[in-house]
Amino acid sequence: MDFVIYILAGAGVGLAVGMTGVGGGSLMTPLLILFNIPYHVAIGTDLLYAALTKTGGVISHQRRQTINWRLVSLLAAGSIPASILTALSLDRFFGDPDAYKPLLTSALGIMLILTSVVLLFRRKIQSSSQHSAEHQPGFARRHASTITVIAGVVLGVFVTLSSVGAGAFCAALLLMLYPHLPALRVVGTDLAHAVPLTFIAGMGHFLLLGNVDWVLLGCLLVGSLPAVHFGTKLGTMVPNEVMHPLLASLLMLLGVRFAFF
Repeated sequence: MDFVIYILAGAGVGLAVGMTGVGGGSLMTPLLILFNIPYHVAIGTDLLYAALTKTGGVISHQRRQTINWRLVSLLAAGSIPASILTALSLDRFFGDPDAYKPLLTSALGIMLILTSVVLLFRRKIQSSSQHSAEHQPGFARRHASTITVIAGVVLGVFVTLSSVGAGAFCAALLLMLYPHLPALRVVGTDLAHAVPLTFIAGMGHFLLLGNVDWVLLGCLLVGSLPAVHFGTKLGTMVPNEVMHPLLASLLMLLGVRFAFF
């Protein structure tokens, strides 16, 4: 019976991802926790789930040449070492998963709240980015590469702790840091960075902490992969003006729940 539930959960998240374009991490991890999957296992498993489900998108964007590999390299220069060090720190300084559970729940709550804010103000962020393309401060232009690496470090830490943020939050950072970057290249670059980050973070959880349930991962993939394709078609029938506020409100409630209660 559990297998069926997990497959249906994967299908539900895949459907929502296909309809809204929102990364699965912000939906899958809270759902798994609601199914009484331990926090650390939900996060570790979801990281590898994210890496595998996003790979197809990277291949598609690479074919269309909509990935800025220089920015991917800068983000990864900060995020990959930060992810590895975060996993090593959890293994070194905490005796068991219960000891670092408060850290995981707080990080999850914070990233869900930030993702919700990004969804609610997505249009405002995009329009502000377009406006700042002409008026970007000289400091930001001169130090854009350094700021990108630092942003990668922050992402590496929080994505490893929560499995959330490699998608919508990273895209918002790119929009703000590189206002001249076309929207499609923002999406492609974001995906190309998310895959290695979530894979390294997931493997860190598996190799160092044992926080991956491979049977659960397989069930989620069986349900989600076809559902994403169907959700993409269904999404054309439901306006984003309806879906995004509903989803953002749900993520905000979940974020507050995990961060403060």
